[in-house]
Amino acid sequence: MTFRNDSRLDTSRIQRRGASTGAGGMLIGGGLGGLVILLIAMFTGFDLSSLGLGSGDSGSTVTANNPALQQDLEQACQTGADANTRIECLITATVNSLDAYWESAAPAAGAPSFTYPGVVLYDSMTSTPCGTASDQTGPFYCPTDQTIYVDTTFFDILKQFGSSNGQLAQEYVIAHEYGHHIQNLLGVFEVADRGGTGANSDSVKVELMADCLAGVWANHAASVEGGSYLEPLTKQDIADALSAASSVGDDHIQQATQGSVDQDSFTHGTSAQREDSFLTGYRSGDAGACDYFNVVR
Repeated sequence: MTFRNDSRLDTSRIQRRGASTGAGGMLIGGGLGGLVILLIAMFTGFDLSSLGLGSGDSGSTVTANNPALQQDLEQACQTGADANTRIECLITATVNSLDAYWESAAPAAGAPSFTYPGVVLYDSMTSTPCGTASDQTGPFYCPTDQTIYVDTTFFDILKQFGSSNGQLAQEYVIAHEYGHHIQNLLGVFEVADRGGTGANSDSVKVELMADCLAGVWANHAASVEGGSYLEPLTKQDIADALSAASSVGDDHIQQATQGSVDQDSFTHGTSAQREDSFLTGYRSGDAGACDYFNVVR
C-alpha cells in the first residue's frame, strides 16, 4: 500500500524526540537477551512499568521534542511521495490517515467522545508515564497520556523476525497501536483484565481486537472522505500486513526464543489468530466485527 504522491501531510501532531544521552545504561540485557525482551514486549498496548523498564537507568532520557529533528520532520515530510521514501514520513502519513478515518468511525462505534492520540517518535530511549521506553520495547500505546510511542529503528528490527518490509507491514504496526487508543475511548480498558495470561485471557482478546481494528482501517484507508492518503490495497499489501502480524504471534515468539510453546503464558494470541483478526477487520470494514468486550454499539 503506497501513499498517493500528491497527498499533503500534516506533521503538527507528531512530536519528534532525539537520542538520549547515556542511553546505553538503561538497556535490559544485551544481544539475545535484549531481543527476547523486544519480542515479549512488542505490541503490549498498556503500562510497560510491569516489565521493569524504568529501573537501572544510569543515563538521562529524553522527555521533550528535539527542535532540530522537529524542523527536519516538518521540512522532509510534506507529501505522500515523502512517505514512500522515508520512515518518519510514512509514520506521519499513516497517523494522518488513521486520524481521518477514526475521527468519525470511533463515535459511530460508540465512543462517547473522540480525541486524537499523541504520537511520539524517538531514537533509542525516552521517558513516558508508562515507564522508560527503549529500542527493546517496540512501539506501544500508553493509556495514561493517551500517546503512541514509536522508536524510529523498530522496523529494521522487526524484519529480523520474519516480517515483510512492505509498507502495509509498517503501517499495520501504527494502526494496531492506534487501535488500542480506540479501545481506550470505547471503554475496553475499564472492563478487560489486562494482567492475566493464557489463550483465552482478556490480554489476548485486547491484542486481537487491536489487530482487527487495524484491519478495519485498512479496509477504508484508500477511500475515507477528506483523508484519502493511500492507494488501493493489493494482494501483496495484505500479505505484507499478515507477515507482520504473524511475526509477533505468541507461539512464533515462544518457539523462537525457548523452543516450545506454553499457551498458559499467551498475552497476544497465536500467529494464525493475529492474521485472522486483521483479516476479519479488513474484510468486514466494521468495528462491530472486532467487539470482544461488547462495547461497540
